[in-house]
Parts: sequence; structure tokens; C-alpha cells
Amino acid sequence: MPLGPWRKKNKSTREQLVENEEVSGGHAGGSAAKSAVNGAGLPPPPANLRPKLVFHTQLAHGSPTGRIEGFTNVKELYAKIAEAFNINPPEILFCTLNTHKIDMEKLLGGQIGLEDFIFAHIKGIKKEVEVFKSEDALGLTITDNGAGYAFIKRIKEGSVVDGVKVICVGDHIECINGRNIVGTRHYEVARMLKELPRDKSFTLKLVEPMKAFEMLEPRSRGAKPANDNKIAAGRGTLRLRSKGPATVEEVPTEFEEKAVKKVDDLLESYMGIRDTELAATMVEVGRDKKNPDEFAMALDEALGDFAFPDEFVFDVWGAIGDAKQGRF
Repeated sequence: MPLGPWRKKNKSTREQLVENEEVSGGHAGGSAAKSAVNGAGLPPPPANLRPKLVFHTQLAHGSPTGRIEGFTNVKELYAKIAEAFNINPPEILFCTLNTHKIDMEKLLGGQIGLEDFIFAHIKGIKKEVEVFKSEDALGLTITDNGAGYAFIKRIKEGSVVDGVKVICVGDHIECINGRNIVGTRHYEVARMLKELPRDKSFTLKLVEPMKAFEMLEPRSRGAKPANDNKIAAGRGTLRLRSKGPATVEEVPTEFEEKAVKKVDDLLESYMGIRDTELAATMVEVGRDKKNPDEFAMALDEALGDFAFPDEFVFDVWGAIGDAKQGRF
């Protein structure tokens, strides 16, 4: 079966999204192709069937240590953290693993190492800024927290946004030109920013993470993803899913790490987003597929909300094959 005719959504092209601007987020998938495809729509498992794991957590700006357990997705994790510290779940912007700093390479996504320490970054100062869009690309990398908040992951040196010093890595984007975008996924935020007219000004309402006094430091542009970044730490990982139960898995293999890194790079190149959990799901879906048509059909079934260009699907299929053959 040829790839093109049955594709559900072919509107998205590289030109329609944010060129040279990236977005990443916590789209979690299954531990194998079958669970990634068939696990959609499952209700959360009852509490007595969830992994019996206990994690330690603190508020990043400073707090006593809390203990949390019994969660199966990111929203439930935030609710458990909020309960431990007597705050409202919407106050949590994002979490980092094993550091209280706003380190975008340590963001909590869809996997938590069984020995990881979780730091929750909560809302701090609100600010509103006007930006003149002098170029098509703003130089922003945007991720989301898996619970409806988009925030800035990286600022490209010398870019439009780099010249607006009040905008910082870790800032939550609450509104664009007065439009509230809370609850909007990362790829939609990317499209909105791309579609803003050039040579005109626009406004952003931002919320920065609360900082302790000793955390105040010069503004960071964030870090480029390193080839040796691990998906998770510890002897095993708890895999969180947006749909279906959480599972305890082994640390990712060398094949999985290399394949996920390559697919994440392709997401950035083709669609203007970065999303390691989405990349991991795509690798798992394609692990046992025999040809690109079979792989593309499985992607549509597992990830129907995304509109993947056909050329991108072919390249992802090739990247997974290269990883299997150890050609990276």
C-alpha cells in the first residue's frame, strides 16, 4: 500500500510550522508497539494495582522533603506533590530530576529513574513583555509540562528573543497577544508563534518559576541536547503514560537511546518540535514493523493527533533501521 493516500492528516508541512524553533513535551507512550497502539483510552488502574514505588520530592526554591507514591501519569504526579506540600496542582510549572536548578536537560518527561529525586518548580513572578518580530524565527525552544503549561526551554543566541532580556529559560507562556494558551500543546504553540506576522510587535504574558535567593543567577539560554544524555537515571525507570497504566521498565538500551535521539532530531528538523517521549513512542511503535507503510499505519493508530509528513515517516523508519544495525 503506498504511503500517501491513506494518511489521515497531510496539512502539516515543514513550512507551516516554526522553522528553527523547537518545542518539546511530555507525550508518553507504551513500552512496546502493542501497548503503545492498544493502550489508548484505558482508564487509570486502581490504586492497589499501581506500581508500589516511593519517590522523594522537594519544592525547587526550598522546602522539607516529601514522599509521594501511587501516581500513574504526570497530572497525578503533580497532584501528589501538591498534596505533600499543601499547594494547588496548577501552581506547579514543571519538575526537574536530581537538581533544584532550572536545568532544561533534567526535565521530568515520561520516565523517572527509580532512584531519582524530584524537584517541583512552582509559579513565581508574572510579567508581560512586548516583542518586535523582526525575523520569521524567534529563536525559542518551547516544551510543555504534560499538564497544560507551555514554557521556554532554550533561547538561541543572537535571536530575536535573545535581545529581550526579560524573557528567560523556564518562563511559562500564559498568553500570546491576549489569548490564553494554557492547555495548548507544544506543537500548537509553535504554529501560533510561526503565524505571527513579521515586522510587527506582539505581547507575551509570562510566569517565571519561583527562585530561592541563592538560585538567582545570570540569565541562561539553556543547553543544547547532548548526544550522551540519558533518558532516565537509576537502575530502572517508571514509565508514565498519558493513556494507560504506568509500568516499571529497564534502563533504555543503547539502541533505544540512539534511536530516540535521532528521531527527536528529525522532529525538530521537520516539525519544529522536540519531544523525547514522543520520539520514544515512535521508536517503540516501529521496533517490530517490517516496512514503512506498516509503520506509518501504526503511527496513525497510536498517535492520531499528530499530522506527520510522509517524508518524515520515511526518515524515522530509516533512523530506526540504522539504530538496529548500529550505524550511528
